[in-house]
Amino acid sequence: MLYTMKALLQVAKAHKFAVPAFNICSYDMLKAIMEEVEAQNAPVILEIHPDEIEYLGDAFVATVKAYAYQSKVPVVIHMDHGGTLGDVMRAIRNGYTSVMIDASLADYEDNVALTSQVVELAHKVGVSVEAELGTIGNNGDSYEGGSDTIIYTDPDQAVDFVNRTGIDTLAVAIGTAHGLYPKEVKPELNLTLLKDLSERIDIPFVLHGGSGNPDAEVSEAVKYGVGKVNLSSDLKSVFFDEVRRLLLENPSVYEPNQVYPSANNKVKEVVKHKLTILNTIGKADLY
Repeated sequence: MLYTMKALLQVAKAHKFAVPAFNICSYDMLKAIMEEVEAQNAPVILEIHPDEIEYLGDAFVATVKAYAYQSKVPVVIHMDHGGTLGDVMRAIRNGYTSVMIDASLADYEDNVALTSQVVELAHKVGVSVEAELGTIGNNGDSYEGGSDTIIYTDPDQAVDFVNRTGIDTLAVAIGTAHGLYPKEVKPELNLTLLKDLSERIDIPFVLHGGSGNPDAEVSEAVKYGVGKVNLSSDLKSVFFDEVRRLLLENPSVYEPNQVYPSANNKVKEVVKHKLTILNTIGKADLY
């Protein structure tokens, strides 16, 4: 079942769970994620970053849509971190049901102007819009952007931003960072700030850089309006670590059906774990 982000997260918000948004960078990643969410009867958000679709090609989206249409669980196809109107229009033409326009590093008024333009275009064709206010950190190994220093979302500005743009979801900066955290860095969410935001803004929040944050904090964030949690590095790291291990230990192996199944199983383990901490398992029955 193919859903818009707005429709998907309305149910999540009402029933106090969140939906993981997994970046899919290959067919095997798509396959592993969909097999596991269907096994767990859980809704899912499939994200594709502009860099990922540039590599995979527009035709890949037809496969993603086929999975969504044939699946018994709700699926959103979302563009992650689009930076231009061109990114947005490409996603809409490809059949995405949700787009993110990220002008968080621009001046505030420029962010408002571009986001408002995207909302006007996307809403005309029934596509949901996510935007970002404040800046997510970057651990140095992620193409998803971010800044060296996290700029926390300002609650007063956030209220103004939501009211002026008409967005459906807001990516908030509360202490997360894209990519894997170095061993010496202890991630910590500013849940006090998130609680303040939730008391003033009614639309669902998005937690970017969800890989590596403590499970208890992520689960707690769901209580204060987080309806979508972005996950990329946690899945890609276990997938490619397993591929490397298998090929090093089995240098004569070259058939895809010999190489990828164990890596896919590693991804499935992460998917099930994230569904558990976000309280998403079994929630497809609510749609």
